[in-house]
Amino acid sequence: MSRGLDGLRILVPETRELDLFTAMLEAEGAETVRCPLVRILDAADDGSVQAWIDKLISGDFQDVVFLTGEGLRRLLAVADHAGRREAFVAALTHVRTITRGPKPARALREIGQAPGLAAGVPTSQGVLDALAGEDLKGRKIGVQLYPGEAGLALPAALSARGAEVFPVTPYRFAAESDTGAVADAIMQMADGRIQMVAFTSSPQVERLVEVARGAGIERELEAAFAKIAVAAIGPVVEESLHRCGVAQVLRPDSSFHLKPFVRTIVAAWSRR
Repeated sequence: MSRGLDGLRILVPETRELDLFTAMLEAEGAETVRCPLVRILDAADDGSVQAWIDKLISGDFQDVVFLTGEGLRRLLAVADHAGRREAFVAALTHVRTITRGPKPARALREIGQAPGLAAGVPTSQGVLDALAGEDLKGRKIGVQLYPGEAGLALPAALSARGAEVFPVTPYRFAAESDTGAVADAIMQMADGRIQMVAFTSSPQVERLVEVARGAGIERELEAAFAKIAVAAIGPVVEESLHRCGVAQVLRPDSSFHLKPFVRTIVAAWSRR
């Protein structure tokens, strides 16, 4: 019996949910090429994370913005290690929690809470749009960021509207797959031996471009992006790809999770 992804050889740069994602694709008939590009580590500066948690527990914030589920879970882990998990969770009931997308909302539900305000579109601009019309002058807002420069626009925009912003970045990214293996994957894409790549985070895109630049194969990566199907799990990753010159990107219209992502990939492959 034929399956939706029969004949597809797809590059999977995911790390944390690599086994789950590849199993879902392989169940549809795909041949997966595993190439985890980044791994997630605790923040190098634990002191700044502890200080942010202290402010939250002390009641210094009126709102807390969570951009990622990973960020909330990492903050919980730091609080737990310090014996302050219950105080951390209790403190969240006294602020308005604002989520950028489904992952931080899911992380809140894991501790028995729901977002006080959810962005309609899971981007930093979506958070700003959700706050449109509110007077933020003098409002104290804690903002959980993710590594890299892409998320810095949000605290800057909130500050421009008069808010007092307290950012924290509770984790960092590090290289995962060997550079040579990543360069080989780029060449396989350029040669047509891989027909699709499926990105689940912006740092994956950034690492791929970084390796291509360092190995002197930027033109090969550009050719690969023009030749094969490029898929993104959500609009944030799609924006990163557009910044890299990728014009056509497959992504779910809504529900930016692995299941709808796989359905989107299956639908696109069936239309090839």
